[in-house]
Amino acid sequence: MSNNRYSVGLIIVAVGIVLLLGKLGVFGFFWEVFWPIFILAPGLLFHALYFSRVLPSGVLIPGGILTTISIIFFLCTIISWDLIAYLWPAFILAPAVGLYEFYLFDKRSPRGVLLAAAILAVIAGLLFSMTILFTVGIYFIAIILIAVGGYLIFSNNKRRSW
Repeated sequence: MSNNRYSVGLIIVAVGIVLLLGKLGVFGFFWEVFWPIFILAPGLLFHALYFSRVLPSGVLIPGGILTTISIIFFLCTIISWDLIAYLWPAFILAPAVGLYEFYLFDKRSPRGVLLAAAILAVIAGLLFSMTILFTVGIYFIAIILIAVGGYLIFSNNKRRSW
């Protein structure tokens, strides 16, 4: 009977500590920063189960997708959610990662898997390029125009009047 009271006492103390830390905001901070772990954990679990030969290679597809998406969410959580304006094409890249892992580690994978992964990766790359071009590309265009104009102005050794 005393072991039972001891166990119940430990559970009550643990619940009290959890409630106190929750009211102090400790869990709120951890949840705000580390919630992508709940997406990363199944992705890594799929990889671990495949490499330990428990599950077939098909689990690498959702494993790669979940792992890639969790990395995106970690970056946005740690740096800023404004970063999602630049990283959104990675959601198209995530299935490409999963398909490529499936192709890479399964010797019997269909040839179309690599083609699908490549098409998705190219689309994601093009969308990344367009996103960068449309958001910060104007700065590059301005710098190029200034450089070309400066070259035209200073390339002549003779001074010419207007």
